[in-house]
Amino acid sequence: MLKVSTLLSASVLLLTFGAFTGCGSNSKDSSESSATNASSESLAVFAKEQGKIDIAGGTAHIPVMKKAAEAIMSFNPNIAISITGGGTGAGITKVGEGLVQIGNTGRALKPQEIEKYQLVSFPFAVDGVAIAVHKENPLSNLTKEQVSRIFSGEVKNWNELGGNEGVINLYVREDGSGTRDTFESKGLNKGIEIPQTANVVSSNGAMKIALAQDKNAIGYVGIGHLDSSIKGIAFENIEPTQEKTKEGSYQISRLLYMNTKGEPQGLTKLFVDYIYSSDGAKFIEQSGYIPLPK
Repeated sequence: MLKVSTLLSASVLLLTFGAFTGCGSNSKDSSESSATNASSESLAVFAKEQGKIDIAGGTAHIPVMKKAAEAIMSFNPNIAISITGGGTGAGITKVGEGLVQIGNTGRALKPQEIEKYQLVSFPFAVDGVAIAVHKENPLSNLTKEQVSRIFSGEVKNWNELGGNEGVINLYVREDGSGTRDTFESKGLNKGIEIPQTANVVSSNGAMKIALAQDKNAIGYVGIGHLDSSIKGIAFENIEPTQEKTKEGSYQISRLLYMNTKGEPQGLTKLFVDYIYSSDGAKFIEQSGYIPLPK
């Protein structure tokens, strides 16, 4: 069991947008922004609806889900949508056990997961996974071989790669994370075992905080989460951008999925369809991802 970073062991991502009694943690400005970007034509299907949708799982999905939820709830206050993180594993378990209506995953479901829970998947966006470090790290590019040697623990100091003196601190996501699965399957050589001393964080947001606070850190985040607080590293001389991901030159990429238990019905179906609407495409692009058709 990898150790949990003491810096972030208390960091739990929980975002709830709205309740039947009100909009809870939504900010007025954020809600108005999403509503402004939404079209009345796409939202018209929600006009006579009421009820609640609970969504959980992959943290990369949250910006898109949040924008869609705010637009819908601003249009029709009789609809409440709650959104929590927890990672891909939580998304599968919660939707499979009927605790939520939509479980988000950052990887395709495994055959045994589909069989166990009778899940139906809806890929809606393409996302790259960026290798990331502290913003003051002078390195700008790593090869797959170098990344594999770093995450295996073979390379222990940044000066072995031409960087500054400093023991490399590894940060990884929790077991069951779709972001972790994508990074390990496409960013590392086969058979690489990550040391038990690596620090484990529970979301893309928690990873950003860890990397921003540790000058010797290295980890990975969804490309949509890159910002000025951390530094994305080129992989095999290809910059980690969604443009490079879309054209296929950046190799560490994955699809983002919504999953339902059986075919979605009622309000849940309307929400899934809304993600594939012109509004949904805008929200996906605004969140740093590439929209997919249904």
